[in-house]
Amino acid sequence: MGIASTTIPGTMIAIGIAGPGGPEMLRGEALPVPVPGAGQVLIGVAHAGVNRPDVAQRRGVYPPPPGASPIPGLEVAGHVVALGDGVTQLSIGTPVAALVNGGGYAPFCLAQADTCLVVPPALSLAEAAALPETLFTVWHNVFGRGYARDGETLLVHGGTSGIGTMTVALARLFGLTTIVTCGSAEKCARAVELGATHAIDYNATDFVAEVARITDNRGVDLVLDMVAGDYVPRNLKCLAPDGRHVTIAVQGGVRAEINMAEVMMRRLTLTGSTLRARSDAFKAALASEIRETVWPLVAAGELRPVMDVSFPLAEAAAAHARMEQGSHVGKIVLNVA
Repeated sequence: MGIASTTIPGTMIAIGIAGPGGPEMLRGEALPVPVPGAGQVLIGVAHAGVNRPDVAQRRGVYPPPPGASPIPGLEVAGHVVALGDGVTQLSIGTPVAALVNGGGYAPFCLAQADTCLVVPPALSLAEAAALPETLFTVWHNVFGRGYARDGETLLVHGGTSGIGTMTVALARLFGLTTIVTCGSAEKCARAVELGATHAIDYNATDFVAEVARITDNRGVDLVLDMVAGDYVPRNLKCLAPDGRHVTIAVQGGVRAEINMAEVMMRRLTLTGSTLRARSDAFKAALASEIRETVWPLVAAGELRPVMDVSFPLAEAAAAHARMEQGSHVGKIVLNVA
């Protein structure tokens, strides 16, 4: 380790997973405080974001990649308390938000220095902790893999989720029209309040027909899909010619049956990605792009996460229960410090 604060304890109480199952499987564990290696920093965590991949990991269907911490938590915000060898771009005490491979549900968490984003003064650490996972995911998949351009129309499912609200916010800032789907009239109204151009209650109407009506039968340029399964052929019907379909989660199932003639005739593009398993080099490059293109909007107060409810770290199980109930709007965070 390079440089460290003198206030770092030897052990900490983190939230581990006792075994695959429900929220009650999240339990406190006494663990050694990790030591940063070359290119890493140790963050004294103030807040940690709660995300769907955390829930999937707890259920036993999304194991951490090799070498990652088994402790859940993919995004944190706090202050740098130790520097690994070779880290020169950050200093002890710097407030940062970080995308991490795991370990966020803990008082101390390792992060690659070049994936950290310095928190501007006007942004609270709770808000900062709610940004990295959704911001990195949406930026890469909508604007990178999905090639979104200003003036285009985007369909995103789960319009009041963390991913959905971030997509709406970025779309507004970069000149996209957004159509979102939600599970109730109340959530649709909230999505429109948050900036969605149109919101469809998928329990009250067929979203394929509604997209056709809204777009005068043209369709959308891009679908950001978190459902997969039997939504995929329905999503393809929503796409305009040369449309792009980007899958980032498979909450509705991993298999889909599609008409490949339709793909060929309308020149559709199907792609997708997962972020956690990507290399440190890829995430560093993505962080650099976000730092240059999007982070100035955060610093200026133009981009903020939609915040739902905060829970103490010890009540991580309650945070997971709220996420699984589907009643949240925006991001759930854990208060750690």
